[in-house]
Amino acid sequence: MQPVRPLPAAGSVFFDARGDGRALRVSWHAESDIVVLSLWRENVCVGSFRLAVDEVPDFIELLREGLDAAYDAASRRRRISSV
Repeated sequence: MQPVRPLPAAGSVFFDARGDGRALRVSWHAESDIVVLSLWRENVCVGSFRLAVDEVPDFIELLREGLDAAYDAASRRRRISSV
């Protein structure tokens, strides 16, 4: 097994809500014009996806739309439950 490589300076780790050592690592590789999304289980990479830099804005927009919809739904639930 190869050793785990540290994240580049532009990167972060997000832990899975299910636990069990699951995580998503996001690393920006400006020298290659890609963002790498990698799935980890403890210290083992179990999958990765290379997203071209020019596709990042669409990816962010998709996440933003989902966040907006989730926020709106949560707000409606709070209003209904307070009535």
